[in-house]
Amino acid sequence: MSLALLHLFEQPLPEVFKQTIAKPCGLSDTWRWIGYDHAWVTIKGQKMPAVPGGSHWGAGMFISAHDQAKIGQLMLDDGRIGDKQVISADWIQRMRQPCSIAPFYGYLLWLNHQKRLFPALPEESYFAMGAGGHFTLVQPTRSWVAVVRWINADHANAFFGKVDEAFRAADEQ
Repeated sequence: MSLALLHLFEQPLPEVFKQTIAKPCGLSDTWRWIGYDHAWVTIKGQKMPAVPGGSHWGAGMFISAHDQAKIGQLMLDDGRIGDKQVISADWIQRMRQPCSIAPFYGYLLWLNHQKRLFPALPEESYFAMGAGGHFTLVQPTRSWVAVVRWINADHANAFFGKVDEAFRAADEQ
């Protein structure tokens, strides 16, 4: 996908991300999106990295939990930051639609379709998941976003259920 986007934008994806997402969201300047040493392409005479989506084997997106939460909030707010539409609300809605061959996945998001991934959370919850037990959880029913890092997969459902219970209890007060 990143290669297709490089051809679409005709500029390095970290620059596209910086201008269209990071700056409007108020992200820090500490995030990095790094390509592999030998993953370069030339588009219209400009050599640029073909960056991967995840962070593994020395390349990918490296981002703070605080910045992850801001991106999660952008998703929760249907692509808006204040009065500015940063990402099309229609696109955000399509990201949350189940794929016909894998209903637990949308456009680059994991979905809690039929509560199959995390039974302790509502079905409409969705996630960005990264290697090593990194999650950006979005729970639209109660309007919360949480970033969890390095969680053991065996304990994730119980932990996420406790987070949701805490928000439910706060709503009831």
